[in-house]
Amino acid sequence: MTPHELIAVIDKHERWLKRQMGGARAMLALADLQGHNFSGANLQNCKMSGANLTECDFTGVNLTAADLFAARLNRAIMINCNLTNADLRGAHLRGARMKCAILRGADLRGGALLDRRNPGSVKMEPSDLRGAEMEDATLANANLAGADLSECSLVGADCSGAQMAGCNLTRSALKNTNFSGSDLRGVNLAGANLAGARLRDCNLTGAMLSGANLRNADLQGANLEGVDLSSVDMLGANFSRSAESFSATIQRILTAHQQWIVSNGEKGERADLEGQDLSHIDLIGANLGGSNLKGVNFSGAKLRDGMFVMADLSGASLQFADLTGATLDGANLRGSNLTGAKLDAAKVGSVEIKGPNGRGTGRKWPANLSNTILVQASLTRAMLRGANLSGADLRGADLTSANLLEANIRGAKLTDAITTGASLPEPDDDEDDFL
Repeated sequence: MTPHELIAVIDKHERWLKRQMGGARAMLALADLQGHNFSGANLQNCKMSGANLTECDFTGVNLTAADLFAARLNRAIMINCNLTNADLRGAHLRGARMKCAILRGADLRGGALLDRRNPGSVKMEPSDLRGAEMEDATLANANLAGADLSECSLVGADCSGAQMAGCNLTRSALKNTNFSGSDLRGVNLAGANLAGARLRDCNLTGAMLSGANLRNADLQGANLEGVDLSSVDMLGANFSRSAESFSATIQRILTAHQQWIVSNGEKGERADLEGQDLSHIDLIGANLGGSNLKGVNFSGAKLRDGMFVMADLSGASLQFADLTGATLDGANLRGSNLTGAKLDAAKVGSVEIKGPNGRGTGRKWPANLSNTILVQASLTRAMLRGANLSGADLRGADLTSANLLEANIRGAKLTDAITTGASLPEPDDDEDDFL
């Protein structure tokens, strides 16, 4: 088809859309249109099924409800293209540039054209979007079930409510992508970058996430049944697991510890969870006072309002854990990592030492936070009176209205820390405490 003939077809199609005289729907099924420029045209409801549209320019084109079934759109330029409710089943979009394209309600499931010369050779093929550039694209409620999106870029895209079961998204760039409420059952996300992605209430049952990056992703309410998270980077992710989802051994230890607490040591057993992986566990309000939690991985855990009095948390990983309102009086946190943790209104002070007769001895056992990493941690209104913070790294921490009177902050790093309204200890005459 010559450029003049194609221009005439587009002109008649636009007349057809306006119901004007001389108008006719664009019927370009199976046409070889490789490399043609359609930019700015209105081609909604056009028929291009099976057409060769490789390397065509569809910048700003309106393809709403267009029939692009099994069309070849490899390396096509589709920036700001409107593909709302378009039929893209079995389409080939490998390497297509689709930044800010709108695919709301589009159908990208597998499909294949029937070859009448050899009807027995029909083979359903998934839509091919390998390496497609779809930054900031809109795919809300689109159907991409089974599509191949490996190594594509959907950075900042809106895929909320999309049907994406069985999709191949290996090594794809999905940073800050919105997958809220989407169906991601059995999806392959191995090696994908999902940092900051929104996965609220989505279904990830049976998904493959080996080597994926889910840092700071929001997985609240997501279904992760049958998903192996052992090799996934979930630092800072908003996600919690109930204690019941952990091994029977972990559950038994937690239950026995509660009995030990309630019976004042007469029943049950003090918890020994040294070195266990309890990342993202939900233990809100739990009492783990006096327990051995040395080296435990509590990263991303929900521990707000918990009781950790005299617990041993030395060397523990508590990165981005929520300890809001928790009581850690007398706890040993030496060398633990609390980067980005929330300790707002937490009590991290001293415990009065009592004698054999149960009476106070007048001596106190302070919380030990020596050499603890508290970079970017939030400690607003925290009670740290008398705590040992020697050598602690508090760079960028928020200590607004915190009480650090009588605390030992010798050698502590407080660069860029926010201390507005905080009660700080008197600096040593012999040493500069504020590094």
